[in-house]
Amino acid sequence: MSAVKDAKRVVVKVGTSTLTYENGRLNLRRVESLCRVLSDLKNSGREIVLVTSGAIGVGAGHLGLKERPRDIGGKQAAAAVGQCELMYIYDKRFGEYGHITAQVLLTRDVVEDPVRKGNVVNTLTRLLEYGTVPIINENDTVAVDEIEFGDNDTLSAMVAELIGADALVLLTDIDGLFDADPHVHADAHRIPVVHEIDDSIRALAGGAGSKRGTGGMVTKLNAAQIAMEAGIPAVIMNGAQPFRLYDLFDGRPRGTLFEPARSTNNEGKAE
Repeated sequence: MSAVKDAKRVVVKVGTSTLTYENGRLNLRRVESLCRVLSDLKNSGREIVLVTSGAIGVGAGHLGLKERPRDIGGKQAAAAVGQCELMYIYDKRFGEYGHITAQVLLTRDVVEDPVRKGNVVNTLTRLLEYGTVPIINENDTVAVDEIEFGDNDTLSAMVAELIGADALVLLTDIDGLFDADPHVHADAHRIPVVHEIDDSIRALAGGAGSKRGTGGMVTKLNAAQIAMEAGIPAVIMNGAQPFRLYDLFDGRPRGTLFEPARSTNNEGKAE
């Protein structure tokens, strides 16, 4: 894990299944633990960017809906409610540890337009210079099929590439990539390191994620590939115990490391 141990600029993505209970309500203990660990990692000298899912799921829970809305209007309304609660909690928890948060909501058309993409990069760069913790989510209240990322795994990888991150960490509800579905096969083994995402690796991805989110291992592999192609190491690991992030940045094996064949620095030069 030496590729991650020395990372100074880190993008951490956390999914809905990690942030919430089955009923959609926020798992406050886990959120508090995550904010504490990320604050401590920031105190150590790292720059932290948090890409968070959960607005729709949290909004649905807050509204008392029995399940996540399936129509666009319902999703957007739930996201509008849930994003308020998410940012309130993040701002409160990070603030308790002396850190200022900043909300950044993105859609795909923004990062694919050269001018607006440049504005995003400038904003995130300045926010990091100011010492804030940028908290990024897809702008679900206005996103439609044509402009949505589809999942925040992809968004996190694109953000990591945009800001020249040194590492991308995807927190999920599984310990990494396995050679078989660990929920079905008790003898499944975690794959510690992947150097290339080929058809044999993709075949291990399985189906979609939980009913509270939109992702799954397929989207995480796609994100890992985006990061690897940008020379950025990525890690898929379990987010149920955020304190395990300490192990990761201390160089101890956690999850599955997707290590590029060669890395590039922030100026795009091979190292």
